[in-house]
Amino acid sequence: MSAVADTGRAKSVPTGTKPFAGFEWLLAGRYLRTRRREGFVSVIAGFSFLGILLGVATLIIVMSVMNGFRKELLEKIVGVNGHIFATPIDRPLDDYEQVAAKLRQVQGIKLAIPLVEGQALASSQVGNGGVLVRGISEDDIKSIPFIANNVRQGTLDGFASAGGVAIGRRLAGSLGLQAGDTITIVTPRGASTPFGTAPRIKTYPVTAVFEIGMSEFDASFVFMPLAESQAYFNRDGDVNVIEIFIDDPDQTQAVRDRIEADPPRPLVLSDWRQRNRTFFNALEVERNVMFIILTLIVLVATLNIVSGLIMLVKDKTEDIAIMRTMGASRGTVLRVFLITGATIGVVGTFAGFVIGIAFAKNIQTINKGLSKLLGINPWDPTVRFLSDIPSVIDWREVTSVVVMTLILSLLATLYPAWKAARLDPVKALRMG
Repeated sequence: MSAVADTGRAKSVPTGTKPFAGFEWLLAGRYLRTRRREGFVSVIAGFSFLGILLGVATLIIVMSVMNGFRKELLEKIVGVNGHIFATPIDRPLDDYEQVAAKLRQVQGIKLAIPLVEGQALASSQVGNGGVLVRGISEDDIKSIPFIANNVRQGTLDGFASAGGVAIGRRLAGSLGLQAGDTITIVTPRGASTPFGTAPRIKTYPVTAVFEIGMSEFDASFVFMPLAESQAYFNRDGDVNVIEIFIDDPDQTQAVRDRIEADPPRPLVLSDWRQRNRTFFNALEVERNVMFIILTLIVLVATLNIVSGLIMLVKDKTEDIAIMRTMGASRGTVLRVFLITGATIGVVGTFAGFVIGIAFAKNIQTINKGLSKLLGINPWDPTVRFLSDIPSVIDWREVTSVVVMTLILSLLATLYPAWKAARLDPVKALRMG
């Protein structure tokens, strides 16, 4: 029995009704229900629904993780390394205290930290590895939140007078060290002798172990008191660089312009955008490519709606002819099939939206559950830089994904619905 006959025992289809009346919704709903004779059509509709659901959910999840990646990496890279870097031009930076004091007075600058930097080899009885030694004063290291607020062992109190070093948690783990142990630091640029420059080897107590949350930093940074680092790297009372932290990273150029307009001394300025341009550009390209690839999933799913509706129209040729002869207009037929196809897209989009948001908000909990279930950690922090999976939901992006999917779903229904509306009732009955 046809779907039209199932809608009731009325002698004619309601005419003169407003567009999208209850009758049209009722008939579209019946076409969406599974029947034995229409099973294949229902299978295609089901796959279309699942494709849209998975496409929308995956887009939201992936874009949220990529946003989280950029935000976390930017905060940690800039939060530890500073925003602007001032290095000397004509002579060593031996007046760094005066220069730093003048820089702190520039509008927009909150910190100006003199640093001594040098490459070295750190070793213990367990192993060894290359490190970046950074000489810094006690007040300055305590003013960097990513260090001061993330001390896992020991303390930074008395950092300058203790004569020890602060190391990252991953470095401590690889060398088998904890606060109170000793670490040996070796540099090839030691004391000058008649036979050349001899390596300098010195042992320091580990006064603090910190965890920034970025594996590369936690595995390579060693902070040393400024005076000790100057002696260790043969600095004659000077520093390599003054790192400048500003209130708003987006105002980096404006702050640079203020410094260059009235420099405390001849300086070469660079900033975090120049030092990390390649890295963040690569991250942005990867993000855009992922968006395009995942959008194709949604596009394929919406194309399935087209094929499913075309088959449905062919199967319902007799029903369409009966409706037309009973008084239904072409607009009524078009809207019935438009509702049928659009319902798949709307419900699939809404379901994908709910699943995607729920997954993105609880992605770290899900990762921990998978780790317990599988016995392995799907998120390896040594490979992906960050200790935890970051996720930041950008509601503008989510809105654009939802709107895009709804538009594609609606467009996918237009051609089959138009073909159904254009069917000649007489020819359709003969075909039926």
